[in-house]
Amino acid sequence: MSSEQISVFASIISALEKQQVIAYPTEAVFGLGCDPDSQQAVIALLALKQRPLDKGLILIAADYSQLTPYIDDSVLSEQQRAAMFASWPGPVTWVVPAKSETPRFLTGRFSSLAVRVSDHPLVKQLCLQFGKPLVSTSANLSGEEPCRNVAEVRQQFGESFPVLVGHVGGRLNPSEIRDALTGEQIRQG
Repeated sequence: MSSEQISVFASIISALEKQQVIAYPTEAVFGLGCDPDSQQAVIALLALKQRPLDKGLILIAADYSQLTPYIDDSVLSEQQRAAMFASWPGPVTWVVPAKSETPRFLTGRFSSLAVRVSDHPLVKQLCLQFGKPLVSTSANLSGEEPCRNVAEVRQQFGESFPVLVGHVGGRLNPSEIRDALTGEQIRQG
């Protein structure tokens, strides 16, 4: 990594540690993210998106181990786990039963949590440097199209909004969503 990239990552990590919402490139669009353990940050993200708390959120991670503090891995069979791992890292989000202690501000009205191990190199690097997953939802204001580049993020959220500069992965659609217990497709990717 160049010294410029290190500086950019350091400023984004700092914003996350200060419970701020950030934008970052994912496989298809820019995402809005924050520290999943900060209720203050998650509420700020929901307010920014005008998204109701009860809808629940997605966590995006560098690897599966970053997700295990939030999901109840013990209820998954070897086959269910194998199906998830076969699609990761990549643009498939799985809905997995949440641990009972996982905060409602992440799960919403559900007893499950949507999770993904990303194959986007900047997301992986960001989650590894931050040491945990990020909340992930598309970077767009209510009623607007999701942002696909830095200029669109700045146009919708302002010049001073913390953005991890980079390019989206080139996919046209947001991630596919599947139920980990049934394998059923919830949203087409």
